[in-house]
Order: sequence, then C-alpha cells, then structure tokens
Amino acid sequence: MSPLNVSLADLIARLDEELPDADHLARVSEAQVRNRTLSDLGDQLVDHYVSKAKAAGASWSEIGDAIGVTRQAAQQRHTSNPFERFTKLNRHSIVVAQEAARTYKHDTIGTEHILLGLLGEAQGGAYKVLVAKAGSEQHIRDAVEAALPPTGQKSLRGHIPFRAETTEAIGQASRASAELGSAWVGTEHALLGLIRTEESPAARILRDLGFTSDGLYEAVKAELAEQSDSPGA
Repeated sequence: MSPLNVSLADLIARLDEELPDADHLARVSEAQVRNRTLSDLGDQLVDHYVSKAKAAGASWSEIGDAIGVTRQAAQQRHTSNPFERFTKLNRHSIVVAQEAARTYKHDTIGTEHILLGLLGEAQGGAYKVLVAKAGSEQHIRDAVEAALPPTGQKSLRGHIPFRAETTEAIGQASRASAELGSAWVGTEHALLGLIRTEESPAARILRDLGFTSDGLYEAVKAELAEQSDSPGA
C-alpha cells in the first residue's frame, strides 16, 4: 500500500466496477482522465505546502532540495501565474512562441521564440515598434531564424518549458509595466523585457537590428501614449 493507502489494485478495481460494460479502449481513455486528475491533485498538494514553506521563510533552494529539483525549477513551477496581468494579445504571443519552439522541434522556449511570438501578433504594440524601426517583419524574422538553434530530431507534444533567460525576460516585462504605470502587461512590455535580459539571444538579435534599451523604452512610451490605457496591446 502507498502512504495514501491507495494501491494500483484499488484504482483498477474501482474503474472496473464503475465501467463494467466498457471495452478495453474506453477503459484506457477513462484511465487517462483519472491519471490527469490524480496528477492535478498531486500538484495542488505540493503547491499548498510550498506556499506554507515560503510563508515560514524557506528559500527556493531549500524547497528545490525538498522536492528534488533545482531552485530555478522549483520557483518556476510553484510561483503564482506570471501571466495573470498579460493582455490577451500578449498571451497569444506566448502561445505563438510555444508553437514556434514546437515547429523547430526545440525542447525549451527561448527568448528568440518569444520574439517570434511578438511578430506573430500583428495587432500588438510590440509588432508596430519592431517593424517601424527594422523596416519589415521579414527582416526581423530572418535575423531571428539565423540565430535559432538547429532544428531538433523529435517533435514534442504537450508542455514545453521556458529557458532560464525566458523566465527572466517575463519578469522584466512585468517590471517594465510597473515602471510605465500600466495595470497590465502588454506586448510592448514583453519587448522591453527581452532587451533588458541582456545576455539572452533575443537581446543580441535586437541590438544587431539597431535597437537599444533606452531607445526601445522611448519607442514603447510613445506607442503607449497613442493607446487608451486598457488591456488590448
């Protein structure tokens, strides 16, 4: 028996009892549903005690040791949703970034994928700022694609994690939003987050294209001044 007094035999017996007339494939599908439920409950259980440990003063390194992962992995998994204040357009850019990583068969999402995501959201302020300076979307895409890691060998399914510098860039985007007095984090702030993560591939690409951190900040301020202060960019 496990520490929760639930064994594999118990789970099998219960599923068979509840679906006596189901065929083998139907039971496979139901088993997968229950697997997700158990996994979600387990994640929530860990989150609950991580929150208590943080409140008691534990460091992310200590929590990582307790879970059996690195400090960075523990912090990424168990901090509050970093996208809560992201606009719809900015959230969509993150989805586009994930799909870009998947297309190139990369096993992590880098800042260069985030930059491609911003290019994939043409209604966003970041797109306008980028194209106004660089001249064309294709020029930027060519620069990003030249800097991408080699295409992987295997297509990935499901969640693709962020690289360390990507997590930093997302945090920088939130800080840029606060500096500019915004209640939300738009694509413009995400763009500032990329160039402020100075050693990241996206920051190097942007600098090679002629952007500077200060110049980009002023361009973003000007773009925001043209918008009404509401989520949408």
